[in-house]
Amino acid sequence: MKIIIGNDHAGVELKNKIIEFLKNKNISYKNLGTDSVNSVDYPDYIHPVAIEVEKKEENVGIIICGSGNGAAMTANKHKKIRAALCWNEEISELARKHNNANIISIPARYVDNEEAIKIIEKFLKTKFEGERHLSRIKKIPCK
Repeated sequence: MKIIIGNDHAGVELKNKIIEFLKNKNISYKNLGTDSVNSVDYPDYIHPVAIEVEKKEENVGIIICGSGNGAAMTANKHKKIRAALCWNEEISELARKHNNANIISIPARYVDNEEAIKIIEKFLKTKFEGERHLSRIKKIPCK
């Protein structure tokens, strides 16, 4: 599994904490986000994450913007992406367990660094339950 990370200017500090966490856990990652706190347009950094996650099923993404909403909306424009806005561990767990989310969107302005790491850890450890949830997921893409 490789973690693909993308962020806008609001997520630089949090992204750096996440990268530190991933390095400490020896988890492979690719940083596609900005490293500048100067204002940027989040889609420029989120679309590349979604493309990388679509390429390999085992890849998962972490996307970060101020509210997490714009990043999630952008990622979810991609057919094979199921990006979930997560602000606590329980939502993160359910996003994986029930929705088979392959990208987690973190609201940098509403979650502190410590909580964000817990949310991501839960996301990465949780497996999709399948069964009844699979039929629902198959109905997500538009026809």
